[in-house]
Amino acid sequence: MPVTPSSRFVLRGLTAAAIATLLALSAPLAGAQELKLAMSSPPTSMDPHFYNLFSNLNVSDHMFEPLVTMDADSRIIPGLAESWTLVNNLTWEFKLRKGVKFHDGSEMTAEDVAWSIDRPATIVGSPGKFDVYTKAVINKKIVDAHTIRLTTKEPYPLLLSDLTSIYMVSKNATQGLASDDFASGKGMVGTGSYKFVKFLRDDRIELERNDGYWGKKPAWSKVTLRFIPNGATRLAALLAGDVQAIENVPTPDLARVRSDNSIGLFSKVSHRVIFLYPDTSRDKSPFVTDKEGKPLDKNPMQDKRVLQAISMAINREAIKERVMEGLSEPTSNLVPATLFGHNPNLKVVKYDPEGAKKLLTAAGYPNGFGITIHTPNNRYINDEKITQTIAQMLSRVGIAAKVEGLPMSVYSSRGAKREYSLGLLGWGAQTGEVSSPLRALAACDDPARGFGGFNWLKYCNPKLNELLGKALNTVDDKERSKLLQEATAIVINDGGLIPIHQQVTTWATKKGISYIARTDERTHAYEFKPQ
Repeated sequence: MPVTPSSRFVLRGLTAAAIATLLALSAPLAGAQELKLAMSSPPTSMDPHFYNLFSNLNVSDHMFEPLVTMDADSRIIPGLAESWTLVNNLTWEFKLRKGVKFHDGSEMTAEDVAWSIDRPATIVGSPGKFDVYTKAVINKKIVDAHTIRLTTKEPYPLLLSDLTSIYMVSKNATQGLASDDFASGKGMVGTGSYKFVKFLRDDRIELERNDGYWGKKPAWSKVTLRFIPNGATRLAALLAGDVQAIENVPTPDLARVRSDNSIGLFSKVSHRVIFLYPDTSRDKSPFVTDKEGKPLDKNPMQDKRVLQAISMAINREAIKERVMEGLSEPTSNLVPATLFGHNPNLKVVKYDPEGAKKLLTAAGYPNGFGITIHTPNNRYINDEKITQTIAQMLSRVGIAAKVEGLPMSVYSSRGAKREYSLGLLGWGAQTGEVSSPLRALAACDDPARGFGGFNWLKYCNPKLNELLGKALNTVDDKERSKLLQEATAIVINDGGLIPIHQQVTTWATKKGISYIARTDERTHAYEFKPQ
């Protein structure tokens, strides 16, 4: 608490103990110069347009911003565009905030916006491109320095949602750069509340406050984002004071954290679904064998009864209670009930091991078969532990399942090459509705429409594409919701995706620091506040 002439007068009338108490209460503000924050997964690229991966987005949010963004409840709010108008069914006009400057001091204009929308399609070698969110835009018209019009080929109600995923970059600073250049600081010129200082791969990112930021200034003048994948180590860093906040509290330590008065705990049901994706497209699958380990000539997962058996063999409630310590919501949907397009008719699959055995027998596998389940081991809450538990459950119905866990950076690159037979993955509905996972994970490949970018094992039902295509061109919300619900039912009933649960996300802080918990799971240094 700064001692001004007026405050000296007030302090004269207080006891020494009272003064000490006031100073102690003001300590969080005095110490608000630096925040050290431990995150559970490192970015694979610093280029904000290279790879549509959560850990990359989580970091990019600090330095780059989209035209429109989402609040803590995944509702669309203004970002770098202060307003927008639907001029007609195909044309949207965006008014940019005036006076917004990039970190190098140059002004952001409509030319930078047009460049940022074009750039994702030019990225080479991405395992998951951002152009899924720009495909709908067929024309850009710069009206003036602070006004741009975007035209779509067909009526497209999701344009605003899509644009929440496209970061605005400086054309001058990024022209001619390769994605790998960004790690050294080249091109790291955004409009966000923090500026890039240093990146040490898989270790940390150092940031400094952007004092010229157009919006509300964050509390912390310096931020260090440390990447600590191991949950126990992450919590130990918080308890030791090496960091002041962490994301994803390890579930075995939840009871301890809840009872520790020196720690604040914050949580929220996430929009992220954890699911299995099976290889249904190939007659032979690389990690499917008989019980002796000999490759099978026929892929059993091309039979819906086998996929149903796999789902019925999974005790989702047991995973919630024993693995997740209550931090999950079992589901057969791709988004929680609060998000647009949730299908209330898709009930959680009942745990039924005997029924699963009968289905396997009917499908011609009375003795089961062998399979390897691949999983990330450093990306989602208890990801490898969930997969190990599922493997044990499958083994009880005759499917001899092994697990191979991999760091997300390795896992995703192999997944994009179709190297798995059955994998575990998570997906957050970045657009705030079920069209996000449907487009990316379930739709048949259609690059022109941005469909199937993360459909690694090439599940395909043309009827789903038809319904999804109609939904994305339907402006009536009631009709669009119905189409999305029907499309969701197709992929779930086909077994193309096998949902397990929605995550519940947690954050923990040292006492005196609060956090605005988010449905989208993102961890933003600027949303931690000294109390």
